[in-house]
Amino acid sequence: MRAWMTGLMMAGAVLPATVAAAAADPVVDERSVADLQATMTAGTASSVDLVRAYQRRIAAIDRKGPTLRSVIMLNPDALAQARALDGERRRGRIRGPLHGVPILIKDNIETADRMPTTAGSLALKDNMTRRDAPVVAALRAAGAVILGKTNLSEWANIRSTRSMSGWSAVGGLVRNPYALDRTACGSSSGSGAAVAASLAAAAVGTETDGSVVCPSSVAGLVGMKPTIGLVSGVHVVPISHSQDTPGPMAKSVADAAALLSVMAVPGPGRRDYAAGLSRAALSGLRVAVLRPDMTPDLAAKYQVALDVLKAAGAVLVEVERPKLEGLGEAELLVLKTELKADLDAYLATTPAAVKTRTLERVIAFDTANAGTEMPFFGQELFEDAVKTGGLDDPAYKAARAKSLRLAGVEGIDAMLKTARATVLVQPTYGPAWLSDTVYGDQYGGPSASELPAVAGYPHLTVPMGLVDGLPVGLSFIATKFGDATVLGAGYAYEQRAKARVAPRYLPTADAGPGLDGVR
Repeated sequence: MRAWMTGLMMAGAVLPATVAAAAADPVVDERSVADLQATMTAGTASSVDLVRAYQRRIAAIDRKGPTLRSVIMLNPDALAQARALDGERRRGRIRGPLHGVPILIKDNIETADRMPTTAGSLALKDNMTRRDAPVVAALRAAGAVILGKTNLSEWANIRSTRSMSGWSAVGGLVRNPYALDRTACGSSSGSGAAVAASLAAAAVGTETDGSVVCPSSVAGLVGMKPTIGLVSGVHVVPISHSQDTPGPMAKSVADAAALLSVMAVPGPGRRDYAAGLSRAALSGLRVAVLRPDMTPDLAAKYQVALDVLKAAGAVLVEVERPKLEGLGEAELLVLKTELKADLDAYLATTPAAVKTRTLERVIAFDTANAGTEMPFFGQELFEDAVKTGGLDDPAYKAARAKSLRLAGVEGIDAMLKTARATVLVQPTYGPAWLSDTVYGDQYGGPSASELPAVAGYPHLTVPMGLVDGLPVGLSFIATKFGDATVLGAGYAYEQRAKARVAPRYLPTADAGPGLDGVR
């Protein structure tokens, strides 16, 4: 897996004085957005009740117990927001399906609340912008309560090729709720672990290449990487304007679709994605089936999923991935070049309290604070990025054109054309690997993220079940603005497969007998 895919902040880390679970707390474990909305509609719980219940749950299992470290800070304004929304409900105003529902936001996305946006780096500990990213403003306008910020792979995992996914200097290492010694994957690791552990009904992550779909896959979630441009990336700490996008992460396709309906900007791709979901979406749908190299256990689980698709009426057509030589190298040059340009532009807009106002200054800060910022891995990708030639560099422009052609026209488009199909499926990733402070991310299994990430196409992952006690996901990929198509196909699969399994917070993977031998 590529590096860019994938302690608490004192400011904003406010917990209730009493953190023991109250007898009257509503049940939030394994509850969907629709479940919570129904509870509030029935009057058996308020938005304030839900916020308090989630705060207590975070105190119990994120700060203590399994110590997931998935929530980097809590919003001191969340209860006030919830009270205001409860007041609107009493007066008969319901903004929509998210009204009063607490959600979490990845900590590279700005919010106007009293919380800094750190991207996990101590260099941004004072980045209190007090402005909402458009995606947050849209969620807030729809009635969502901003519960807090989630931990992440620092700088969205673009600092080093030897990084350990899920670690940041601000938040520490995110743990996977299914096996605490396993990776939570990708830079949206905190969003994935938090939703899997029911620390919020849903969360927003960001992806450049794999950082929504990988943490969703390894945490038994639905994750949606939208078509590039469908969701605004303004006021999000950037890597690449060509590939960055926020995306929803939830326990069900319906919840992810409800969030995306709100998050999408006005334009040709926007619609009510939740309203269009149907169990019949797979009937007669031609689906291109890609079989990458994978372990026998994963292959068997994938075959079960394909059988579900076929039983739902899908027409399955086997395809092979083209060679696409040079794609990875071209993508990396694009990301490094855009990182320098885009991050410098972003840092220039931060408050005066932020002293690291260029990538060069961030590198200097990390070097000066190596004990806290670089205890496990370095910053060679940052150092490479500052040497790139800028957005007018012919080498960059050629790499961008090449990567788009290989991933799109000669990649996804070609496979769909060969199969005369609308959707491409394959396993999202294999099971989560061990978190390793010595060697960093060690993973050699299949990955579905690169082609849709580079091409800018929609990519949905849906739970496919467990392999060796660890979640794996099924990817649905389509062409530009095929977001409704992949959501529809994923929903029809999900409703039949019912493959999601709740986490058990085991110390290590439940892989069955054998380690102790027979004596």
